[in-house]
Amino acid sequence: MSIKRSIVIGEPKAASTSKDTKKKSTKKESTTIKRKVAKEALTPMGIVRDKSVLQTSMPPEQREPRVYNPDGKVLVIVESPAKSKTIEKFLGPNYVVKASMGHLRDLPKSQMGIDIEHDFTPRYSNLVTRKKVIDELVSYADESSAVLLATDPDREGEAISWHLAYILNVDPTSTCRITFNEITKNAVAEALESPRTIDMNMVDAQQARRVLDRIVGYKLSPLLWKKVCKGLSAGRVQSVAVRLICEREREIQAFVPQEYWTIEGNFETPKKEAFTAELTHIKGEKIDITTESEAQAVVDAIGGADAVVRNIEKRKRSRKAAPPFTTSTLQQDGVRKLNFGAKRTMMIAQHLYEGLEIGSYGHVGLITYMRTDSTRISKEMQETAKDFILRNYGEDYYPSKPNVYGSKGSAQDAHEAIRPTSLELTPK
Repeated sequence: MSIKRSIVIGEPKAASTSKDTKKKSTKKESTTIKRKVAKEALTPMGIVRDKSVLQTSMPPEQREPRVYNPDGKVLVIVESPAKSKTIEKFLGPNYVVKASMGHLRDLPKSQMGIDIEHDFTPRYSNLVTRKKVIDELVSYADESSAVLLATDPDREGEAISWHLAYILNVDPTSTCRITFNEITKNAVAEALESPRTIDMNMVDAQQARRVLDRIVGYKLSPLLWKKVCKGLSAGRVQSVAVRLICEREREIQAFVPQEYWTIEGNFETPKKEAFTAELTHIKGEKIDITTESEAQAVVDAIGGADAVVRNIEKRKRSRKAAPPFTTSTLQQDGVRKLNFGAKRTMMIAQHLYEGLEIGSYGHVGLITYMRTDSTRISKEMQETAKDFILRNYGEDYYPSKPNVYGSKGSAQDAHEAIRPTSLELTPK
């Protein structure tokens, strides 16, 4: 018979199995914080002008709209070179696909770059390190019959498209914007059939974050240098997270531990089957042992006595499959199952989204867009998954109805969950 001492938080609970008398303490831990594929070249876009649309941060000067070359190709601009190669194969000879390599304009590093006295207006400038890319894109745009901005379908991507529209003199109120959640031929073709205007709400949301980042960083970081230590930085997100961590650590330091003891016995059946059991009740009453002397008294009273197994309960449990991946749950599983940091997980996901060479399939995007807060799966993919499960595993493995998972109230739900683009491309 063995007894154990534990230090616990709140109500007593069962401790782990042990053969010998042990002393164990656990401290409260800090939490860390099908549509038709387009077969012909896209015709030059229609220019839609709406004077009521305000471009809140566009410089005030009047600019002549771009004049397109009707004999040119359609210029499609994405963010990464890997993505551009894949999409160019889908589109054919009437298109040319180029990459912006991310942002081309930003706030200047040498100054605040925000006019706080006049509605916090940001003052952008072209990035010197992107001059070669800008010149190349301008040159292609001058020869094009249309410009389509196909940057990523999130706030940053929308802002990059807005900046590209300014650099290339493309009317942002024209249908110059296309988006797709996965890099497949059908998804790209569907996007070409449904161009839209640049979403200024998303652009302004990105700008608000960028402005806050700059103001908080430029105003608070010098204060940290003066009061705490040189080289420290403050930020819109990290400063709040540091406060939460500090508050939790103070709670841990102020916590008064509670001691309790458990008693376990090692038993053997007539068939020499060994098992361990924990003493939880004496004469029908639940035990609560708080000192070593109490625990030892109980052990002395029952030591050496035979035990009788009066009942064995077997329970069958079922649980739903985990929800489809969002960005945060993908990162969490990357750490928990693969010991990958968030940066490494997202880098790998980016490569899978942009595509890999898969034998006779060529360059194929393998997962949907990896920045999402939604657990939603499209109806088309639900039907595809149903066919795949029934064909490969049978009806026993298919639920009577698809699992549905709720979204948080703050979720944008702009894109699907992270999922494979094709179930036919298995790891084998």
